[in-house]
Amino acid sequence: MVTKIRYGNTNTFFIRGSKKNLLVDTDYAGTLPLFYKAIKENGITAKEIDYVLATHYHPDHMGLISELMAQGVNLLLAEPQVRFVHGSDAIFAKEPQLGYKPIDDTSAVILSPDKSRAFFESLGIKGEIICTPSHSKDSISVVLDGGICLAGDLEPYEYLGAYEDNKALNDDWNRVMSYSPGIVYYAHANEKYF
Repeated sequence: MVTKIRYGNTNTFFIRGSKKNLLVDTDYAGTLPLFYKAIKENGITAKEIDYVLATHYHPDHMGLISELMAQGVNLLLAEPQVRFVHGSDAIFAKEPQLGYKPIDDTSAVILSPDKSRAFFESLGIKGEIICTPSHSKDSISVVLDGGICLAGDLEPYEYLGAYEDNKALNDDWNRVMSYSPGIVYYAHANEKYF
């Protein structure tokens, strides 16, 4: 079961597995009180979040990860994301009032996307991570067997015709569509039904 949570500028998704639960994306640093309010409104407690995964490491997708980790949430990293985890540190350093602490990625569970299905299965979630790097080299999407795709900042499908020559974006959408999604959730746009 997927719950869409909005408490800032970025949609966050809570995936309830039969064994463990996964949060996909967070919003900007400094939004933790809004996050707590939003999950409560959706019947979710902070203790239910076992893992957190960012679709990529831009500041509006990972700003709360270090705070969640301090409360016992485990970090999942797709292998292509490892070298990008600290890419937003300098941005947050310019806003000390946010109280951002860099992510301690030394304890992260690092997943090869092609082996992510087995890990998700251990959580009781049927799905996997796929690389969708047209937005940024560390961008991933989560595809679930029930026909749901969490696409992060992947440029919306309906915009494909606006690009004259964007092979990377077309490749990403071909990859996503090979899973026959019934619904694609975006971080900053309304969901798309197929």
